[in-house]
Amino acid sequence: MSGKNIDSGFNKYNTAVKGLKLPRLFSDGIILQREKEIKIWGWAPPGETVEILFKGKKYRTKVTKKADWELRLPPHTAGGPYSMNVSINGCREETVRIKNILIGEVWVCSGQSNMELPVNRVQDLYQKEIAYSENPEIRQFKIETAYDFSGPRVDLESGEWIEADPESVLDFSATAYFFARELYKKYQIPVGLINCAVGGSPVEAWISEEIIKHYPGKLKEAKEYSNPEKIKKIQCAEQKETAEWYKKLYKMDRGLKKNFPLWAQPEYNSENWALMEIPTSFGEKGLENFKGVIWFRKEIQLNSEEIGQQLRLQMGTIVDSDWTYINGQRVGQTEYRYPPRKYELDAHILKPGKNIIALRVVSNNGEGGFIEDKPYQLELGNKKIDLKGEWKYRVGAEVEKPLPEETFFEWKPVGLYNALINPLTNYAIKGVIWYQGESNVGQDEEYRDLFPALIKDWRQKWNQGKFPFLFVQLPNYGLTGNENPKSSWARMREAQCQALSVPHTAMVVAIDLGEWNDLHPVYKKEIGERLALAARSLAYGEDVVYSGPLYNSKYIQGKKVVISFEHVDGGLTVRGSQNLCGFEVAGPDGEFLVADAEIKGEKVVVWHEDINHPVRVRYAWADNPEQANLYNKAGFPAAPFRTD
Repeated sequence: MSGKNIDSGFNKYNTAVKGLKLPRLFSDGIILQREKEIKIWGWAPPGETVEILFKGKKYRTKVTKKADWELRLPPHTAGGPYSMNVSINGCREETVRIKNILIGEVWVCSGQSNMELPVNRVQDLYQKEIAYSENPEIRQFKIETAYDFSGPRVDLESGEWIEADPESVLDFSATAYFFARELYKKYQIPVGLINCAVGGSPVEAWISEEIIKHYPGKLKEAKEYSNPEKIKKIQCAEQKETAEWYKKLYKMDRGLKKNFPLWAQPEYNSENWALMEIPTSFGEKGLENFKGVIWFRKEIQLNSEEIGQQLRLQMGTIVDSDWTYINGQRVGQTEYRYPPRKYELDAHILKPGKNIIALRVVSNNGEGGFIEDKPYQLELGNKKIDLKGEWKYRVGAEVEKPLPEETFFEWKPVGLYNALINPLTNYAIKGVIWYQGESNVGQDEEYRDLFPALIKDWRQKWNQGKFPFLFVQLPNYGLTGNENPKSSWARMREAQCQALSVPHTAMVVAIDLGEWNDLHPVYKKEIGERLALAARSLAYGEDVVYSGPLYNSKYIQGKKVVISFEHVDGGLTVRGSQNLCGFEVAGPDGEFLVADAEIKGEKVVVWHEDINHPVRVRYAWADNPEQANLYNKAGFPAAPFRTD
């Protein structure tokens, strides 16, 4: 990684010397929040005097009997780079020197995998942006996953400040990077991103015990894991079961001969193998609930000119894991279902004439297959060879039991708050961007309480007032079709929307930026840009549009229902069709029918000719409301809603 993190000469992170220790955040490259009191704290022998020299001024304080200390520096305007000396009694031998300090805007970037997802997962879409990403005034402090159920930690285990450039930015949160990029373009002020997102994490993992105690079931679950030895015991048992499952699979797999990939070899005779059209699920091909290994082979013909190009193999998304070979040599391996399979190839792998691509696919729990609408292709420079279609296949091994489940302790209540959030709460910030909710789908009733509770909890712990809290509403996901009254994703979006009742919050609507077949949609630049617009409005007081229409109220006018909205900026419009779609209406019987709808000024009128007494309306009420097409003229989609 090429982003700069200058070594102080004492240790990699420049946070300690002899008896003096600073928090992990206070290391070279740090960005401090502008125009707010700067709190600096740490640990040293009791009774000693800690001295800070910063921008030509000295600040002193005594270390307490508990061996901790704290100093508050006055607010500073944006600028830098600066250096800071922190010492015991001004002694040079007992001085921590922090270099390359900037003062600007600091945003905490949290949530689950869609906030965590790095730029390298979406680099095909944003190659130009990556090429021009070098900017020493955009920096990320990435915190690795950690959890603690014994109580709040006072410091972090990991993290360093990294400047953005075309190499280092690949490890930045994609959503957060594009958010920072837009803010920097607008204000030309350094932007620091504290990336503390954890894939799969539910909201309760990020809430303090003080709040979780009001939810007895959640508190009981957290207390259950307060003993680290119990966690180790569970982990050891699960790891043993998992290892035994894979060991059995390897032993049974006829495609391996003493771990040698026999069925991947180009000379192996697969003439009698069955055929399968991919992409498809195994269940659709008569392999319902199949658990085990299936091998696939495909022959392609190439000429010498083709193999001299830049080479890459894309195998879409495979459930659950794959070992991918070309001409008997392994070129890639992915151990779980979500990442796209993009394998860079060395030129010597391919040869003129016949080439064999082979896949060893493991289905963990009976849901195996190849996800549709993903790229399956061999890329030879500008040429692409489509690999969809007929492949030969043969079962290598089948087992009765699924892969043993793993306990994700980081998803348990309070664990992430204690380890990742509490150590940040002394640190001045501008605000929070949050992208989370998928793991709480189906628990929307709880989420209606827990998410606002999290916002209030964090603000109380930071003690910096009602700082801006910007969040992303769940995008569209899943199969399209008729609207669904029981849609768990629609209910979760509604629960998220209700958090707007908490002051100084803003929501980005994203039902036009998802992918039906991927929990991790690639359009992170667009999400980041919408979050930046929300920040410009909420955090910086600009008069800018950042949201699509939000339901406000309704009234009934004969056989029609008239809907009013907030955020109609510039007026309402229909996108992609002459007809307004996605609305349903119900009468007293509660049965919803697909409705006619039209825009009247800044309102929408909804009706159905067979409903004489309309009572309720809903819009985009589905996991993937693909046909919903109400926008404001600023180009933002209306948020799903129901009037009841």
